[in-house]
Amino acid sequence: MFETIPSEWKNLLNLEFEKPYFIQLEENVYAEYENFTCFPPKELIFNAFNLCSFDDLKVVIIGQDPYHGVGEANGLCFSVNDNVKIPPSLRNIYTEINADLNRIMLPTSGNLEHWAKQGVLLLNATLSVRKDEANSHKYLDWQKFTDAVIQKISDEKEHVVFLLWGSFAQKKIKFVDESKHFVLQSGHPSFAHSHKKWFNNNHFSKTNNYLINNSLDAIDW
Repeated sequence: MFETIPSEWKNLLNLEFEKPYFIQLEENVYAEYENFTCFPPKELIFNAFNLCSFDDLKVVIIGQDPYHGVGEANGLCFSVNDNVKIPPSLRNIYTEINADLNRIMLPTSGNLEHWAKQGVLLLNATLSVRKDEANSHKYLDWQKFTDAVIQKISDEKEHVVFLLWGSFAQKKIKFVDESKHFVLQSGHPSFAHSHKKWFNNNHFSKTNNYLINNSLDAIDW
């Protein structure tokens, strides 16, 4: 399963792949895909790592688990495939980008691959899900793995921006060394919570200002 991960990530996480929990996780995920319809497609489970190299990584956005509708999930949190209706959470993200950066963007696609290719790791805490069953793989050990990824990024990199949206993502702050990274927290962009806790957080301009101040390229959101 992890054979699809690029060598730079594989070398970084190699010890994790050898741990008993990950070997069992791999077996359990294979069984899920064999016996149920699951998303994203198996070859895209690690797509966040495929599109965002470790060397270029500048921003980490943490989601919960993939979209569970047919044709939606592409292995990047908050992102959907081209020609799929843009989900409410992502629409709220786009609205905040427009307000924050004082621009008018009328997105026709919810595919965020262009963010990933600029160094934004769009990491779901759980990397797979059964069709039409949100959080159905939360009881697998995916989070043990993704927590280790966050910890490794914190340990091995400097000046990474961690965007923690909602209480679930905010729990991951314990894996981040705030003395050398920049952490921004807000409410989740989902429709249910957006109006009082999401809008006007200015995370996108704050991220770019931090990157520029540390001699890194800003993200074209």
